[in-house]
Amino acid sequence: MADTAADMPTDIVGALRTPDGRPLKQALAQAERRARIRALVLVLPLLAFVLLTFIIPIGQMLSRSLLNDTFSANMPALTRWFDENPGAEPDEAAFEALVMDLRAAKEARTQGAVGTRINYEVPGTRSLFTKTARRADRIEPPYREAVLDVDKDWARRDLWAAMRSAAAPVTTNFYQAALDRKITPEGEFAFADKQSRIYITLFVRTFVLALAITGLCLVLGFPVAHLLAVLPMRKASLLLILVLLPFWTSLLVRTTSWMVLLQGQGVINDTLVALGVLGDENRLSLMYNQAGTIIAMTHILLPFMILPLYSVMKTIPPSYARAARSLGATSWTTFRRIYVPQTVPGIGAGAILVFILAVGYYITPALVGGATGTLISNQIAFHMQESLNWSLAAALATMLLAAVLVLYWVYDRIVGIDNMKLG
Repeated sequence: MADTAADMPTDIVGALRTPDGRPLKQALAQAERRARIRALVLVLPLLAFVLLTFIIPIGQMLSRSLLNDTFSANMPALTRWFDENPGAEPDEAAFEALVMDLRAAKEARTQGAVGTRINYEVPGTRSLFTKTARRADRIEPPYREAVLDVDKDWARRDLWAAMRSAAAPVTTNFYQAALDRKITPEGEFAFADKQSRIYITLFVRTFVLALAITGLCLVLGFPVAHLLAVLPMRKASLLLILVLLPFWTSLLVRTTSWMVLLQGQGVINDTLVALGVLGDENRLSLMYNQAGTIIAMTHILLPFMILPLYSVMKTIPPSYARAARSLGATSWTTFRRIYVPQTVPGIGAGAILVFILAVGYYITPALVGGATGTLISNQIAFHMQESLNWSLAAALATMLLAAVLVLYWVYDRIVGIDNMKLG
């Protein structure tokens, strides 16, 4: 059999020429270069899509969590005083700079934005900035006494500590707040009061509920996937349609349907009361709590567990189980030592897929979760849409992303990404 050009010695290839007289080596290099360019052109739309919808938004989120120049850009004189007097108590010059900046902020209509920025650190101070800015034109020296006459809160040490901290355009304050820390009157960060620590609690609750949902999806999805894999193709296709049916139904419709089923006067409770299982006064509380969140999200995410399991189980030869049985293994031993180890790639793929989707859900927990069933994603949405504290929302989202990446790394170390199969 004739050798190909790639198998020939280099000197022979260099001596060969194409029909148009070009060296064969040069022609092969040009052909390979054109193939790479064509492949790059085909991939460019996907790269542009990933860049515009994934890389750039994540980069903006990271920068927003660290960069907030609202105070420094609108209060330049006071920012300069903070830079020139590190750690100093506010003096007459500091109050003069405050008044000058508030006058300029009033003209630019930015006093509300400045007050909102400080309000993130010291709640209730936005009105202080807007009220003082309205009177700034009438404030005369001595500025300290005049400003304190407007409002005694300007003497608060925690307020000045917050302004000094906010004067730095690049700050980790929002990560500190995301870890339930606050600025003390001495300008240091300390843990907030126990009743005010909400974010760490939400992070723990999010991961615990996501783990519980993943476990339930595995327990419920494993036998369904096994049934799909062993049934004849005609029956398996019909059952697979039932598994895929939720994908063809709106998420909002599925969630509101669970609200109808789970509420105190809903279908489940009415059925149990009608059957005499429960008394009318002992109806189950399945809504606006963690139970409602787990039930609704397990139903929504169950197909994401079944499909990877089915794709792996379908490729397992039945002869393996028959061989184990012929060698004396019991059904349980065959299942535990032969079948389950071969489904690990599907289990890993389904588990990580369901878990990552669960920690990021916010519509379903918002509708059925109530006070104890909401997740950290609901708090992120609140800061994006209601409080407009985008920097804190970005910090919370970045921490959630980092935690998921750590878990992904742990999964890679234990199971191995190469063993994961999605189809």
